[in-house]
Amino acid sequence: MKFSISDIIKIIPARVTGDPGFEIRGVSSFDDAGPHDLTFACDPLYLSRIDQTRAGAVIVPDSFSLDPGILPCVLLKTGNPKLSFFKVVESFYPEKPLVPHIHLSAIIGNNLTLGQGTRIEANVVVGDKVTIGNHVHIMANVTIADGCSLGDHTVIKPNVTLMEGSVIGHHGIIHPGSVIGSDGFGFAQNAGTHEKLIHTGHVKIGNHVEIGACNTIDRGTLGVTLLGNGVKTDNLVHIAHNVKIGDNTLVVAQVGIAGSTHIGKNVIIAGKAGISGHLTIGDSVIVGPYAGVSKDVPANQIVSGIPHMAHKTWLKVVNIIPRLPEIRKKLFSFEKRLKNLENKSEQE
Repeated sequence: MKFSISDIIKIIPARVTGDPGFEIRGVSSFDDAGPHDLTFACDPLYLSRIDQTRAGAVIVPDSFSLDPGILPCVLLKTGNPKLSFFKVVESFYPEKPLVPHIHLSAIIGNNLTLGQGTRIEANVVVGDKVTIGNHVHIMANVTIADGCSLGDHTVIKPNVTLMEGSVIGHHGIIHPGSVIGSDGFGFAQNAGTHEKLIHTGHVKIGNHVEIGACNTIDRGTLGVTLLGNGVKTDNLVHIAHNVKIGDNTLVVAQVGIAGSTHIGKNVIIAGKAGISGHLTIGDSVIVGPYAGVSKDVPANQIVSGIPHMAHKTWLKVVNIIPRLPEIRKKLFSFEKRLKNLENKSEQE
């Protein structure tokens, strides 16, 4: 597939510096791009090296300027280079059209409500009283238990399990190996044993939500575990029973959120952070990587560390930790000198 620069600026709004007739034959990363590839640069690390690129064209921020005398390639200036680049990538790698089909090996339960244009692939199991919307793609080896509902244009990738009563909004994506609606970790002690508690709730996931690979999202013990519209989770995330996550929140890999915690809107939870149960995390909070959140966090805060603290405080703490052996040594030295002075004073 080939596009001229003139063709590309019909896909993305951009101001061109260089030859608008130049031919682009592929897309690539900044360091791997060749003479007829398009790439992008949006942070100083790459913009400072743009004269070294082998790419034929680079999408850059509107504010970027370069001496025309050293222009190494065609520049396309946009407000959001990364997003613009991936819109062009979509043109080079268009999605295959969804061909409606139900594979002969699929097992379909009773009272299925099935929309138009939907594809169900090999070895899928669909329970009773399931609702599947229009143009849904259910890939191989998926299990959809009784009473589930899938909105229009949803994609369920291989080996996903949706347990009873799970509700998925429209335009959702669930990546391979995730389990939605499993029982939470609920037990009650009785005479030295742990008695399992029945979980009667379900999971409800909003619209335009993307769930990464190998996530586990537990059903409510009673009631609902809820993910709002636009939530995105990375791989290997665990969301426990009755957690509520607000719209447009990002949850990065290996995060664990304990039961009945409420996460606000537009929150970012960085990788490997752990959040205790029954907490409230306010809107627009950022939780740093590896953080251990054990108390409520008000809106618009940035927290890091274990236990969590204000990010600026954590930066000071991290700075001090490597110096602790030296500080300890000095304290012991001061203590010894002080004792010597006290002994000398007593002798006099």
